[in-house]
Amino acid sequence: MDFKKFVRDVNDFPKQGVVFKDITPLLKNPEALQKANEAMLQLLESQKIDYVVGMESRGFFFAPMLAARLEAGFIPVRKNGKLPHDTITASYSLEYGDDTLEMHTDSISKGDRVLIHDDVLATGGTARAVCDMVEKLGGEVVQCVFLLEIKALKGEEKLNGFKVTSLMEY
Repeated sequence: MDFKKFVRDVNDFPKQGVVFKDITPLLKNPEALQKANEAMLQLLESQKIDYVVGMESRGFFFAPMLAARLEAGFIPVRKNGKLPHDTITASYSLEYGDDTLEMHTDSISKGDRVLIHDDVLATGGTARAVCDMVEKLGGEVVQCVFLLEIKALKGEEKLNGFKVTSLMEY
């Protein structure tokens, strides 16, 4: 399936000069949604995954679906101040500013095998921050999988040392 036909560009969002990759047409189409999930599963080697970590907010679409299929748990990573229990935080830069993410300190234990998922790999700041938190808590990042990657922003460079795969590349 040509998944790119379900992704539209939105110019100047969320700020001037940014071309936002809008995946809502893909999410709206039941066949594309299911096939995209299946295709991302095919990007994974047959390896044991204990948890799938998804980042707020668009990482929340596929990460729980991947976790369910992998018979793994789902761990949400949220923006600062959104989680109710003890948290670990990481700040990072992205193409249109800076932000802070957090996850519960008891979500990952030493030796847990973790798959990181987000919808888009752009500058790599978000994914790198999450990988660092997982490792700080003792987990092992097995792979980072993305729905799409914007190659010109060179996000994979920030994830040097981690296995990175993407369903689509722009």
